[in-house]
Amino acid sequence: MNSVKFLIHTYGCQMNVRDSEAVEALLVRAGHVRVEREEDAELVVVNSCTVRQKAEEKAVGKAGNLIAAGKIVGLMGCAVKRLGPDVFKRIPKLHFAVGPRAFWMIPRIVGEGRYPVLETGDDMVPQGMDAHAETGRGGTFAAVQSYVTVLLGCDNRCSYCIVPDVRGHEYSRPAEDVVAEVRCLVERGVKEVCLLGQSVLRYGVRNQAWEDGWRGEAFPRLLRALDGIDGLERIRFTSAHPKGCTDELLAVYRDSRKVCRHLHLPVQSGSDRILAAMGRRYTRAEYLDAVRRLRALDPEFAVTTDVIVGYPGETEADFEETRSLMEEAGFDNSFVFKYSPRPGTRSAALPDDVPTSEKERRNQVLLADQEVRGQRRNERLVGTVREVMVEGPSKRNESRWSGRDGGNRIVVWDRDGGERVGDLVKVRITAAHPQTLIGELA
Repeated sequence: MNSVKFLIHTYGCQMNVRDSEAVEALLVRAGHVRVEREEDAELVVVNSCTVRQKAEEKAVGKAGNLIAAGKIVGLMGCAVKRLGPDVFKRIPKLHFAVGPRAFWMIPRIVGEGRYPVLETGDDMVPQGMDAHAETGRGGTFAAVQSYVTVLLGCDNRCSYCIVPDVRGHEYSRPAEDVVAEVRCLVERGVKEVCLLGQSVLRYGVRNQAWEDGWRGEAFPRLLRALDGIDGLERIRFTSAHPKGCTDELLAVYRDSRKVCRHLHLPVQSGSDRILAAMGRRYTRAEYLDAVRRLRALDPEFAVTTDVIVGYPGETEADFEETRSLMEEAGFDNSFVFKYSPRPGTRSAALPDDVPTSEKERRNQVLLADQEVRGQRRNERLVGTVREVMVEGPSKRNESRWSGRDGGNRIVVWDRDGGERVGDLVKVRITAAHPQTLIGELA
């Protein structure tokens, strides 16, 4: 096939965002041209999510609409792995479908132009993981920031989660490859990287990550290696598990100026009974101990979390335990989700016995609690000076800059100091909202 004009639509998590950029880069390398508008595209690739039914339906529906509009359409990502050959029944006339670990095959499939094609990928090791699109931006989600995938797949097998089935077993990319990728990004102007993995602190557990046979904790060593890269200003990572909050990880937080003191640490429930049913492999006390140790290192250490309400069998008492854990942990921010069963998971076999109205009530209670908690946490920062990376104009007011401090808190201030995107500036906080800090250049 000759050069085609293409566009990628992405649904789902940061890992999907990163995969889409790799596909974009690989297609450009193969001679194809990225366009900004759907109407200008001959080929549209839809990167799908299947963690929740609604996300899958959006991606599948989008692909169907594009086919009806006469586009060449490919579906990639987690929904392909879940649906398998049935994907062509769900989306008649779909040209090709590739799973999340087979995205690198798309340029070859497009070049050959022989459709339909299905490649789920299973546990294959993707090529092109270090491909970054040359589109005038340095990184993935801002001019100076980039996602870097370090761990593929998941072996945790939580009862409600389909990710292990669709993203496969864990595979840790060679540490030398990750370091080389980050060095390349820094040379292109990237100043902050966010390392991605479904449970990123398990990096190096299932397979060897360091070629020298290192038997210690692989992820803290990777952080230290990245810390030594000149020009790299900040290192973030997501998502974490309480079991990974080891003394070695805390030592890296203590010693490094670049590793940001923010950890996204999903808890899902505050009830030991529900945690055991979910297969989370920690207790309420163990989780709170991890938070305590992080905050002992730095009282301003930002901890954010995910919570599920309405898991099968969750009683009002269980819910109140979640509510009290969230208050005790003092989360800086929380993402609350209403449980919905996913086919193929263990919990899908359980009665979905919490009424929809009750799930919604519990959801709203926790969100309201978090507004109060977030306001309280942020008010303590009024009068302090934060180091903030300039990310761009504020979405709500372009006369202001927006950026984040090391705790991943959004900070907004007036654009009057000649700052540029990527600069690290000092901002004195003058006012606080539950999810935003307002300040002025210090």
